[in-house]
Amino acid sequence: MSELKAIVKCVDMDEEMQQEAVDLCAVAMSRSQMEKDIAAYMKKEFDRKYGPTWHCIVGRNFGT
Repeated sequence: MSELKAIVKCVDMDEEMQQEAVDLCAVAMSRSQMEKDIAAYMKKEFDRKYGPTWHCIVGRNFGT
């Protein structure tokens, strides 16, 4: 499998938190390919580390 690269388009968090999000996403993607599972994992981890309430959207079709 080819190596994936994170592309961040819009962010409102510091560099450390942004890198943590990218790292957590890599972990989540290694555990599941389902977008809802990836988002749930990332939300759970950010809620745990930074306090509630975080929203995480994964995928291309979340607005339709």
